[in-house]
Amino acid sequence: MTIQWQEVGAAPSMSALYAKAATRRKITAKVLPEQGLRQVLQVDQQRLAAYRKVCGFSDNGLLPPTYPHVLAFALQMQLLTARDFPFPLLGLIHLSNRIRVLRPMGGVGQVRASVHVENLQAHPKGAVFDLVTRLDDQLGLLWEATSQMLCKGVQLDGALVEDAPAASPVLVEVARWAAPADIGRQYAKVSGDYNPIHLSGLSARLFGFPTAIAHGLWNKARTLAALDSHLPEANVEIEVTFKKPVRLPSEVTLLASAAGSSGDLRLIGAGELEHMVGGWRPAG
Repeated sequence: MTIQWQEVGAAPSMSALYAKAATRRKITAKVLPEQGLRQVLQVDQQRLAAYRKVCGFSDNGLLPPTYPHVLAFALQMQLLTARDFPFPLLGLIHLSNRIRVLRPMGGVGQVRASVHVENLQAHPKGAVFDLVTRLDDQLGLLWEATSQMLCKGVQLDGALVEDAPAASPVLVEVARWAAPADIGRQYAKVSGDYNPIHLSGLSARLFGFPTAIAHGLWNKARTLAALDSHLPEANVEIEVTFKKPVRLPSEVTLLASAAGSSGDLRLIGAGELEHMVGGWRPAG
């Protein structure tokens, strides 16, 4: 697949992008576009400080490993609401997320972000594809992430993607925290992600959820903030699979391996309900 890159100048209107997302409810094709978007972006220090506060990160001079998702969120929205993107954005389900931090992200002011989609495959519940986001600075690739997204109701030919059997590593409790009823709205303010399923019980019920649920990337960010002393600052790959959603409000517990270059993690709720599993490894 050869990506045809389009350079984006001015920031898009987020309200216009959300209007497009709200009015597109149909699957229009079974082929992903070969167009990707690129844009030069600036780190807003006030927005970064607000993000750190909501997600629990300390101000250590480094960008939090999940923060580039916020930087590139408008670019992702623009790609996923484009006319040639075949699936309705509000129907997508975030199944997993893999981040690679290749170099320490200190002193980052201006970066070039790029986003594209690839790897469309059949899934027992529809079809999955990868949303790939990268950040480059003057030295080259700094950070990249792959989010696997599910679109229900798509029927594709080919072998189905099946979940790999989960291992059962020995983990110990590292932290626990409350996910308050308004954390979806708090996170939306700092991330720009105003998906209705996260904002209130009323808006979540319109999309089939009995209560509002926490953003998957807030769960991951809050987890990595709690594991700050466990993880290397760079040359690290952090992958998680999202399981049962965190209903708001609730309390969750983080289990993890000892600090080191690699390890495993689990985020669980009451009754050992598994919300998120994953781990970290050298990026290679």
